[in-house]
Amino acid sequence: MKNIFVKKSLLYTLFIALMMVSCKKETEKINDTVKDTASSVIDTQPAEKDTVKKDSVVRKESLPPAMQEDGFYNAFIFPKDKKLKDSLFSVFNKKYTEKERYAILALNRLDSKNKWNADTLVVPAKIDTTLMEYSPFPMQLDVLSPVKKFVVFSYPIQAYGVYSNGSLVKWGPTSMGKKAAKTKTGLTFANWKKQLAISTVSSEWKLPYNFNIFNIDGIGWHQYDLPGYPASHSCLRLLMNDAKWLYSYADTWVLNPGGATTKAKGTPVLVYGDYGWGKRKPWRKLLNDPNANNVSVEEMTKMIESNIEKILKEQDKRERVVDSIKAARAIPEQMPENPKTQTP
Repeated sequence: MKNIFVKKSLLYTLFIALMMVSCKKETEKINDTVKDTASSVIDTQPAEKDTVKKDSVVRKESLPPAMQEDGFYNAFIFPKDKKLKDSLFSVFNKKYTEKERYAILALNRLDSKNKWNADTLVVPAKIDTTLMEYSPFPMQLDVLSPVKKFVVFSYPIQAYGVYSNGSLVKWGPTSMGKKAAKTKTGLTFANWKKQLAISTVSSEWKLPYNFNIFNIDGIGWHQYDLPGYPASHSCLRLLMNDAKWLYSYADTWVLNPGGATTKAKGTPVLVYGDYGWGKRKPWRKLLNDPNANNVSVEEMTKMIESNIEKILKEQDKRERVVDSIKAARAIPEQMPENPKTQTP
């Protein structure tokens, strides 16, 4: 009888131990120290959902930029005389809708405020208000198939592109650093963001939808004037709609408790090349060659291949960190509102 009792006790003890092991979960304390950035860690965009599983990446064949036939772009020339210029802008405004004018100005790296800077506008024969038909970037990049989000800024053509798992989802104009204050180039990652930042160069400069990509240098993308050439103090200027879109799309870094070190990096960003200072504006070349600004698949692939290992390594690290944050936040939600406890 005594032996049976001992056996039952041992079995009961073993059962309890196994239950305790199976229920044990690791939690991690997360301290979000940068304002306006915490929400992007968990509130990911639809594009980041697991449409492409990590272990079964769907690769698509690379596709070059959309090719246009000769004569696709025409010149809308404005005289220097102010009265004549005003008259022609009146004609321009009547000929095209607001969305069409926006697209034409964007192709010429201009915003509405700075349209008066134009002496010549490059105008496509067919207006695509999404701009995708005129993309200088490849429509598909096989090398980026496993990369969920990727942003590229081209200094030579003053344009940016956004890829999701290798597919180009957006592109647009930018105004990068002037010759005396060039934008830093190379692979970097999105850091912190602020909906309205104040420039450290001048407190008069308000920077809507600022997203930092070089923390120590204070360089980031944000909305500001697009005058039709590189004019910034090293930042990457965008149209307001584009700045808003990228503000929501890109992921911020995740900091360790205390905020002194980075736990996980944000969206990878590649800034490359240099501008043809003193030469003809690149988009004006479209009048002679409608594909003059196109960046080839081979050129893009070569730049990305040398960085792809690091990009994927940081992406995997970020996924693990975000998963741990989600797990830690889910534990309190599983507790009842008023759990019953025993008196010690």
